[in-house]
Amino acid sequence: MDSTLAHLPQPPAGKTGWPWTQESSTQSTPAAMANEWPRISIVTPSYNQGDYIEATIRSVLLQNYPNLEYFIMDGGSDDQTVDIIRRYEPWVTQWVSEPDRGQSHAINKGLDQGTGVIFAWLNSDDMLLPDALWRVAEAYQKYPQAAAWAGTCHLIRPNGRIIKSEVPRGLTREGLADWFYGGFFFQPSCFFSARAWQAIHGVDESLNFAMDVDLAIRLAEQGEYVKLPDALSAAIIHDEAKTQALRPEMHAEIMYVQIKYGYDKLAFKRLRELLEATAEQERRRSRLSVRLKRMVRRVIPKQGRDVQYVQTLTPNQLSNQANG
Repeated sequence: MDSTLAHLPQPPAGKTGWPWTQESSTQSTPAAMANEWPRISIVTPSYNQGDYIEATIRSVLLQNYPNLEYFIMDGGSDDQTVDIIRRYEPWVTQWVSEPDRGQSHAINKGLDQGTGVIFAWLNSDDMLLPDALWRVAEAYQKYPQAAAWAGTCHLIRPNGRIIKSEVPRGLTREGLADWFYGGFFFQPSCFFSARAWQAIHGVDESLNFAMDVDLAIRLAEQGEYVKLPDALSAAIIHDEAKTQALRPEMHAEIMYVQIKYGYDKLAFKRLRELLEATAEQERRRSRLSVRLKRMVRRVIPKQGRDVQYVQTLTPNQLSNQANG
């Protein structure tokens, strides 16, 4: 079904630009020529991301890519997510909304149905950039034996402001095992060979945060990574995202993956750096506490309170006292 701007549902009031009133510059290929392009299978795992998922869906459909499979695996959302998905049902290959065992399970459940030669997952708070699928398809045609093709990802605020752009680097097994420091790519800008994906049986469903790190290391054993010069996606950075809200758990799982594949030294190096960073944060909090106590010493006595009382207060309590 035609997924051009003229045929998709109208965007919400006030939404303009990509992916609302703009589409990929590369227009759809006639149906008879669609098979000349490699089939790409994409899954969006979702759960209660109603504020973001419509942009995700439109960013895939408005690629105007002629040989696309698109699966949405929702974990039983109870917000507006399902209503949004239903609006785009005619253009989606298959979707479900039912309880699952988490993000990794949803990804595998979707891509197990894929018949493409290129696989990817796009989280429901990320989006592809214009012409991304065409750039990946061209890279596949040039490097068909690669295990993965990775491009740049823009990190953006919910209002669309770009914070920074992450360029893939260190795309070897050893580099990717040293995630963040040696090798790194932002997951929505990485597309995988279906052959390599199937050989390693997809993502590890026991992982909740570092499934991309684990997958990256295993895929590197199946072939090379090709670095693309293009920006392929944008990742929305918001407080509700689990990688933001649960960063200690994420770091712990990455270290677990490193140890699992024999990179103990990298895991312990990371642990040491995290502990040192935490200690520095505590030192800063301590210095702040001292400054606040000095300030409150001047305030509390005037209110008839014992200065010794000040010493028992936490920094937050001190701040509240000072502001009160």
